[in-house]
This record gives sequence, C-alpha cells and structure tokens, in this order.
Amino acid sequence: MMLLLPPSEGKTPAPDGAAPLDLGALVHPELTERRKQVLANLARVSAGPDATTALGVSDGLADEVARNIALHDAPSARAAEVYTGVLYAAAGLATLPDGAAQRAQASVLTFSGLWGVVAPGDRIPAYRLSMGIGLPDVGRLATFWKPALAEVLDARAAGDVVVDCRSATYVAAWKPRTTGDGAAEWVEVRVLRETDGKRTVVSHNAKHTRGVLAGHLLRREHEARTSEDVLKAAQELVGSVMLTEIGSGKDQTLIEANLLDGRPRGPRTLELVLA
Repeated sequence: MMLLLPPSEGKTPAPDGAAPLDLGALVHPELTERRKQVLANLARVSAGPDATTALGVSDGLADEVARNIALHDAPSARAAEVYTGVLYAAAGLATLPDGAAQRAQASVLTFSGLWGVVAPGDRIPAYRLSMGIGLPDVGRLATFWKPALAEVLDARAAGDVVVDCRSATYVAAWKPRTTGDGAAEWVEVRVLRETDGKRTVVSHNAKHTRGVLAGHLLRREHEARTSEDVLKAAQELVGSVMLTEIGSGKDQTLIEANLLDGRPRGPRTLELVLA
C-alpha cells in the first residue's frame, strides 16, 4: 500500500537544539538536487520585501515565512511531528505504536512543494510553502516536481494500491499510472454528508475523516494490498463516530462506504458517507 497525504498548512517547529536538516537523509534521495533548487529559491523570495505576497499568505504569517530564510540551519523533527493539521491529528501519525509506525514509514508519503515527498520519519524543519506557488528559476512547483516524482514513484507504485488523500493542488504533482505495464490501483478518498436524504461533498470535515481512515489503515492487522482491501477497511469503520462538530456538538457517524469505478486512466473513488 501507498498512502498519499497533503501537508498541513501549519507546521510545528522542532525544539531549539534539535539536529538540523540533512537533505541526503530524506526519502528518495534522487530528489536531492531539486530540493536544493527549491530551498535556495525559497530563501531568496522569503528574504524579499514582498515575501508574504509572493508566497500567497497573509502578513500575519510573516514570522513563519521568515523561517524559510535559514532552513538549512533550523532545528528539525520527524515530519509526523512537524505536520500537525486536522488530518494528521485524526490519524495520530506522530503517536503510532511500533508496528503501525513501521508500516507508516514504508507506505506513507506526504507531498510537499519544498521536498517533493517526505516519509513520516524524515526529519525536516518547519517551513511555509504551498505546491500551488511559483518561484523564480523554478516556476510552478507542481510542474517542477512532476517529472522527477514520476521517475521515482511510478516504479514504486507498480502493482500496488495507492490510497490518495491529497487535495487537487498536490495531485497535480503526480498521478499514479493505472494502465499498461506497471499500473497501480489508484483510489481517491471522497467524503460526503447526508442530510435529509441529500448527499453533498464536504471539505473541512473531510480532512478529519480521511485522517481517521489513514490511521485505521496503518493500525489494522492486515495491510491493504488491493482497492477491495481498502474498501473492506473503510467498511470496518461504518457505525463509528468520525467527529463531533464544533458549536453544535453533533456527532458525525460513518454510515456507508462505497467503491466507485472512475474514468479511464483515472482513480476509483472511495466514498465515505457521514450523517
């Protein structure tokens, strides 16, 4: 199984005194030269007077952008501890028991505009950069990363099931091959909410639900090896409370999990229905 995640927007910095970044130690060291290119360009942009505008963030995040200037020397921590958004909290990626943590290290990839991809155990500093941004000498990051990620990930995904919890911005950087030699089974995860018999796609709560599914896939006894295994794992969660809404206090329970066929060359869709 390959389990693909987006990064969290916010990052938790490593404690002072932690070891700095070692680019060569990150997963898929074939990407090191491209990582160096993005790091250098990001540092220059982040030192400029219009850094927040160039990186597409509010002025209130200026301190986070300023960290980008010296990432080589910044303290680093496991990616599972640096990424601390809704999806990561729901998955419990930073606190997995040993067996699940080993499975996560072997199967989870977080897509990143800065690193391309990282594994949960890779040590990285906190940074601020979206895959949707363009940088001087690099261009749009999804376009920049696409050929390099295809070269390393197509072979890795061949014959495996790829469970995709990414947003569209990160999907643009790499799409698994689903036809021909070395094809993978590609399963995207979509979350719906049923209200008065009508189903609609949800966004924010979808992150939490995808996180719950990711955590379950990592902790269950048997690793998913096919799309049908992924469906079975999701169905094991039917009847479980996925989240409690802030404000209303209403529980959102998983009532149904379905696996739908997609377009030719596209993914199959795992639909998770909340009510």
